[in-house]
Amino acid sequence: MGSVVQDYRDIPNAEAYTFHSVSAFTIFLYVWETMGRSSSIDVDMIKDLPSNDGCFTPEFTKFVRSEHEYSKFNSGKIYNTSRVIEGPFLDLLSKEQINKGKKQWALGPFNPITISGPTQQRHYSLIWLDKQVPKSVIFVSFGTTTSFSYEQIKEIAIGLEQSQQKFIWVLRDADKENVFLDDFTKKIELPKGFEERVKERGIVVRDWAPQLEILAHNSTGGFLSHCGWNSCMESMSMGVPLATWPMHSDQPRNTVLITKILEVGLVVKDWAQRNELVTFDRIEKVVRILMASKEGEEMRKRAKDLSLGVKNAVEENGVTKNEFDAFIAHITKAI
Repeated sequence: MGSVVQDYRDIPNAEAYTFHSVSAFTIFLYVWETMGRSSSIDVDMIKDLPSNDGCFTPEFTKFVRSEHEYSKFNSGKIYNTSRVIEGPFLDLLSKEQINKGKKQWALGPFNPITISGPTQQRHYSLIWLDKQVPKSVIFVSFGTTTSFSYEQIKEIAIGLEQSQQKFIWVLRDADKENVFLDDFTKKIELPKGFEERVKERGIVVRDWAPQLEILAHNSTGGFLSHCGWNSCMESMSMGVPLATWPMHSDQPRNTVLITKILEVGLVVKDWAQRNELVTFDRIEKVVRILMASKEGEEMRKRAKDLSLGVKNAVEENGVTKNEFDAFIAHITKAI
């Protein structure tokens, strides 16, 4: 949104910094592909990238390109990530042919990485989680810009039911004014009798849910997600592996980072099959792998190790704390 502050160039001693709310991995790929996938940059770690087809509406693409014109005048970039998570891609972004000599700082995650003690008004989902075995519940939520067809909701419901795993499913309408909402159902309906059949091991939340607190709860062992970057950062901060189901935007590329590079998740729906129905047996299989297999347990261990790294990074002398101090020192240099 550089156009909003474009007049800062007329203010003496004023600077502007671009805040990237998506992953460094996604930003790097965008720049690298704009450069024609330059062979001068070593990207051996990146293979089998999903297409950008279908990720953005034409209107959104036009808007983003217009905003990039204003970012040319910034004095540096801030990323919502941690070097613990994306160090190699931050290093690539710092190369002269990409960064043009501008400074950058990785100051994330911007979500809290510890959750304070219980409050008097706890959400009912957290009270339900208190009664569950550690790492036994999969959290299912697809963000605020996604609506499913009735057929897809039915397949998700059957898949969760037949997986025999405990779950919290946030099932709500997408925000009405979002630019990604397709001609999908507005009134959400579940298969007849579903909630009664699964009441001993699952709950359906039809309004807002405290996502970060759910992910931080000791009973949560997996996250079936659209793979938006905020959700990815929250999940990794709390040491929870992901089952990825990208819907649009940067989400297909986030899926690659989560599943192939960091190896803290597995794919539910491949972007190449984005227009196809995900059947209940696929959902059942992925949930079982994530929640009740050796492979899933190994992902949980890697996610926990990543979480510990992120938390250590914000402590005194940690890499994130040092970057934050460096940023403050930089912007106060003339004071």
